[in-house]
Amino acid sequence: MIAIAQQFLLAQSTSDYKIPFTLTSQNNIIIKATLNNQDTVSLMFHTAASALTLTKDAIGKMNSLQFERTDTVKSWGGAENSSRYSKSNMLQIGNHNWENIPLWENLNSGPGSGGKFGLELFNNKVLELNFDKKTITVSQNLPSDIKSYNKLNLIYKDEMMFVEAECKIGNDLLKNQFLIHSGYSGAILFDDQFTTDNQLNEKLKITGEKSLKDSFGNLLKTKKAIVTSFIIGKNKLNNVPSGFFQGALGRQKMSIIGSDLLKRFNVVISADRNTIFLKANTLKNTTYLNI
Repeated sequence: MIAIAQQFLLAQSTSDYKIPFTLTSQNNIIIKATLNNQDTVSLMFHTAASALTLTKDAIGKMNSLQFERTDTVKSWGGAENSSRYSKSNMLQIGNHNWENIPLWENLNSGPGSGGKFGLELFNNKVLELNFDKKTITVSQNLPSDIKSYNKLNLIYKDEMMFVEAECKIGNDLLKNQFLIHSGYSGAILFDDQFTTDNQLNEKLKITGEKSLKDSFGNLLKTKKAIVTSFIIGKNKLNNVPSGFFQGALGRQKMSIIGSDLLKRFNVVISADRNTIFLKANTLKNTTYLNI
């Protein structure tokens, strides 16, 4: 949403540690946290977020927050929105504390959460998302069994991670870059340029429509379809649900891999954010959500 302009401090040892999470029925990764030693909140881990944000409802139940100003921000839906800003807070997850954390207010977060945070808490650390054990491991080094994973290059820009994958559209196998977006509950969302260039509305069988809301409640409508096969590295998934915005004018600039696809792999992200490692897990063949 908003890039963090100040460095915050992590008050913890350099040893490896694990963070337990809950994977909700809507594919959200939910983690328990405490703010300023007194306010508890459930946060969604959002791999495409660049700041700590809390919902208006969650903030209304808290006593420790102080807001310095109100910003105008542009959200996914394209509208301008007002967002209050709190300059410095302490965040605790398990036994680990982060100091001088700025945060912003918005309207929505994933179901079951009062806000979200992203990769910025774990700069220069290896991250392992294990959907079998429901843990995030934060460490200095890659895990000892990393050779059993499929290694792919990451494109890391503007604090977001992109990976290249291929889709079977009609008779064509098409390559595209996808944002790794654990905050999106679905499997695949195509960008507008890819949708137009490859005539997805004509080549894919439309299975329905879906209304989505961004962080500030702006409504977006998508077409739902099925991609015959989706190939990421050495992994092939068949009949993957996808979405796209029909007739949009450049609003959706990035294609997305969401949690309904991501959860099918145990994932390791390198400390320099240049590499991602995937290994199919026990969720690989589970039924996709109707999102």
